[in-house]
Amino acid sequence: MSTMQIDLNADLGEDESAEAIARDTALMQHISSCNIACGGHAGSAELMRTMLMEATKAGIAAGAHPSYPDRAGFGRTAMNIAPEALCQSLISQIQALTDIAAEMAVPLTHIKPHGALYNDLAADHALADTVASALHGAFPDLKIVGLAHSLFEHAVHGTGAVFVREAFIDRRYTRDRELVPRSCDDAVLRDEKTRIAQALSLVRDNIALADNGEPIEIAPQSLCIHSDSPGAVQTADAINTALAREGVKVTTP
Repeated sequence: MSTMQIDLNADLGEDESAEAIARDTALMQHISSCNIACGGHAGSAELMRTMLMEATKAGIAAGAHPSYPDRAGFGRTAMNIAPEALCQSLISQIQALTDIAAEMAVPLTHIKPHGALYNDLAADHALADTVASALHGAFPDLKIVGLAHSLFEHAVHGTGAVFVREAFIDRRYTRDRELVPRSCDDAVLRDEKTRIAQALSLVRDNIALADNGEPIEIAPQSLCIHSDSPGAVQTADAINTALAREGVKVTTP
């Protein structure tokens, strides 16, 4: 087996409804790290405090989940924004969570970009270099999470920051190891057995099946389950059980 431990993460604090907060809190019992929305696409100071408090109770690592400044579109549409303005926005978002975490004496461990920004960083060399440099310059002690084997990984390594290679339990890949756009009907894996199979294949064999059925090599350090995917809590619980049977420990990277 190529990997005897794996991080299991989720993007949280993106919905202020009581139902979503209860779901996020339940999900924390089955993951080892979380990425907390900090205002760009979703989130509020109150919700950040709630998520940080619940993460501390659950004993999991907490990080920032910044985005294009696009609350109207939930950060899922690429924005034509000057790189300097984008970096200022990202730093401001992360600082908002950092300040609250400092007040609560909760250590932050990482930064994971969200949505369209995440995908753009994986594919745009200039953007990846600019954002990687800005994030590491402003927050040199935080790891940076991104798409495994992407241009963003190369850019982050170039800054000297620690990069965490991420793969997805509930998203389908193209043959180029990119995520199938959400606009496609089959972009999200909705069946629990399929999610579990992808998680096990990624951890055990470093393989996922692309949308054309072709096996592609992906060697992740962290697996993501989206909190708003139907059945996310049940899937995370089932994946923990499946990984344990394979002798794989779920832990922060």
